Formats: sequence, structure tokens, C-alpha cells
Amino acid sequence: MPYNRSEKLEQARAYEAREEKAIAAADRPRIHLTPRVGWMNDPNGFCCYRDAYHLFYQYYPYETKWGPMHWGHAVSRDLLHWEYLPCAMAPDTPADGKGCFSGSAIELPDGRLELLYTGVSGTDKEPVQAQCVAIGDGTDFEKLAENPVLPPDRQPEGFCAADFRDPKIWRENGRYYCVAAGRHKDNGGSIELFESEDARHWTFVTVLDASRDKYGLIWECPDFFSLDGKQVLLVSPQSIGPADDPEIRPGYAALALMGSYDPQNHRFTRESVRLLDAGMEFYAPQTTLTPDGRRVMVAWMQSWETCNDALRNHRWFGRMTLPRELSVKNGRLYQQPVREIEGLWREESRLTQTADGDLPLPAFHGRYQDLTLVLDTERSPDCKSLTLSFAQGGKYATRVRWEADRRELVFDRSRCGTRRDIPHIRRIPAEPVDGRLTLRLILDGDCTELFVNGGERVISALIDTPAEADGVSLHSDGPACVELVRHTLA
Repeated sequence: MPYNRSEKLEQARAYEAREEKAIAAADRPRIHLTPRVGWMNDPNGFCCYRDAYHLFYQYYPYETKWGPMHWGHAVSRDLLHWEYLPCAMAPDTPADGKGCFSGSAIELPDGRLELLYTGVSGTDKEPVQAQCVAIGDGTDFEKLAENPVLPPDRQPEGFCAADFRDPKIWRENGRYYCVAAGRHKDNGGSIELFESEDARHWTFVTVLDASRDKYGLIWECPDFFSLDGKQVLLVSPQSIGPADDPEIRPGYAALALMGSYDPQNHRFTRESVRLLDAGMEFYAPQTTLTPDGRRVMVAWMQSWETCNDALRNHRWFGRMTLPRELSVKNGRLYQQPVREIEGLWREESRLTQTADGDLPLPAFHGRYQDLTLVLDTERSPDCKSLTLSFAQGGKYATRVRWEADRRELVFDRSRCGTRRDIPHIRRIPAEPVDGRLTLRLILDGDCTELFVNGGERVISALIDTPAEADGVSLHSDGPACVELVRHTLA
């Protein structure tokens, strides 16, 4: 079918196609998606469609700062290497003239792809957020004339029209459902459930859960799915205050609310709240199901707390985390890099040794690698601490230190090269499992993702370190029996 492209959309497409030519491949990480040009934040519309993975994203092509939101678009066959497609949407209708905010995607029975997203209208002082639909062939999309299909007055009494956004859609038992983020005058950040027969006409069902001022004032970017016998509700709170859980810090975060779900009565019973990522750069995760049944999550590898003051070293700003496979074990949500990364493994280095003091690792240098360190704590009773340093050279180093007495892991990027007064140190619990502490570090230039004990906890962070600083070393305070396996990444 022919698609009517607005002047704003054509302008954005022409601009990104022209300006991306000035960005060399070496100016980007290899396997972390960055915007084609300009600004990127939340992942949107993550799905598998016509034998390819599609990932849309919040996008402002004209500057490396937040602006009127468009939807950028990229596709991949392996979840690691992405090809840019033209800008999918621009804010060009009365329903979304102030911005096309976050949303999701689903394949319709007729084979077309539907985007369900938040359109922003109204004024700067009194914005209105409502859910809109665009339908297309995976490259071009037509917005419905009847947008918005889910206006804020479909919410129950007490909900705010200015904070109603980020719909995540799925199909179940022949019906469509979506969760959306709302804000209630008494209960604060809330996740609302809606249902539809045709993915266009929506009816309110229930409030699945709410903050009640315990986990932030506003919740964003919900996702709701079953996994390994548990029901998982992902939320991204803003303005978290003091929490009972010391792992959950004030400010912005992404949380996994885990529990059970009664589909007949649409009742979610929360049993636990876990921090999704303890690092400095992680927000707004979204998941999809792969054709082979894996639940895979990707997130914005940045933070609203620090992004406005971050250096603009490129003609683009923002990136996504590596897609991660999710599973539930021992009541926790585990995360691991998608297994497709093993197809990028090239040169292998291995070492089994008892370290004591400084141990340079010249065979393990590099800024593009998948490195696993295993400390045998049962055979290392006198090891008081073990420090892994990477992106090391001259005055530069980022360090991960395990402290045996505290059973804690300390991530420290204070010597990575940054000149900004932003969070540099994170402490997380790290209890050995069956006498072994396992650290898996993915390095992709300035992107670092650390997976602890098979993904029980994760730390994501960016480092401002020159490329030539690529050394790796160990330091142990007391004898430490260690195994290291490293693969370079193509």
C-alpha cells in the first residue's frame, strides 16, 4: 500500500541519510546500537518481524540532546550487528505534535506491523499524553486518522492526563493487552492494564501495581510477562527516595517486580522487588520473545541523572545495552548476554594460576573482548581481596575488586579518564556460589557490562578512556586460585 510521508518525516529521513556519512564505523562501539545520528534514549518496538529483529528508539536526529521525539529504527539478524532503516515516525499530527514517545510493536494477523506509542499534544504547561497507532510494512508506517486510540480519559478517576505513556502490547488467548504507565493523585506511579479485540479500541481492566511513594514518584516503561513459573513486571521509576533495600539507590532506576498473576481476575501479586542493573548507565528496558522462545531484554545504556552533563564527543549520543537473555533462578531475575555473542569469539586466551600480588596479563589486553574470571574461594582461604583492572594504561584504569570479608564487589571507574563529578563507584553483594565467584566482563570500546555469578547481578557503565589504554591485570591480597578465559570479539 502507498504511505503518505509528511514533510517532517521526509526532512528527518533526508537529514539522517546525509549526516550519517560523516560518522566513521570506528567512531561507534561494535555491538552496542547507537543512533544513526543525533540523540537516542529509550528502546521502543523491540520485536521479531519477517525474520529480523526490529528495534526502534526515542530519537532526535538534529542534535545530540533531547528534542521533539521521533522514532529511529534499526534491524538485525543476530541482535548484535544493526543496520539502520529510515526514521519510522516524526511528530507530525495533532495527536503527537509535541512528540512520539515510547511504545511497542506487534505483528497483526494480516502480516502488517503495528506500532502502539504515546503521542504528546496540548501545551508545554498542560501536556496531554495518549496512546496512538501506526501500521506499516516494517519500514513505512501510516498513523491512524482516529488517533489517539487510547486517550487519557479512559483511565479511572484520579489519574493524570500529563503522565500516561509507554504502552507495551502483547496478544494472549485471542485478545490484545497492553500495560501503560500512569500517575495517580494518591498512589503515584501506577501500571494500568488495558484490553482490546482489535488492538485499536481499548478498555481499562485494572491497576496491576503502584508505587504508593515507596519506589519513586512516577513509573515509566512497563513490561509484563511470565518467565520460568513467575510473573515479572518491569518498571523504571523516577525520583526514588530512601528504600528498605540498600541496593536500590535514590534517583532513577529499573526494577523487576516479581510475583504471581491470576489471569482470570487480572490480579498481580507482588512478592519481591529487585534492582535490574546496579551500574551507572541503565534505564527503560524492554523485552521481546525470540522465535526460539527466549525472553530477551535491551535497555538504554545511559542515565537521566548524568546525560545532560555528559561529554558530546561524537555526532551521536546514547546507546543500547547488549541484548540479554532472561531467566528466573532462586527467586531472582538472571541476565546473560545473548548466546549469539559466541559467534563473534575469535582469539582465545586461557590461564589457570595462583596469583599473589601483582599479576600482569599481557595476553589478555584489548578493548573488544569477552572475559570470564573465576575465583576458587575454597582454595583461596587467605585471599583478602582480588582486583581485576582493565582499560589500563598510564594513569588510566577501571577496576573491579572483590572484598572477601565484606562479601562485596566494588566497581570503580574513578580513574577511567572522566573529568565529571558523577557516580564512579558501585558496591554490590557478591557471595560465592559453590565456592566460586564468577565475573564475566564484556568490553566494547567504552562500553562495559559486568555479569556476576552467571548474571545474578549486573553492572553497566561507560568509561571515558583512550583506546590505547587496553591493558588487563590482576592484584591479589593473599594467594588466589584463579581461572581466566578470554575471547576477542570480531
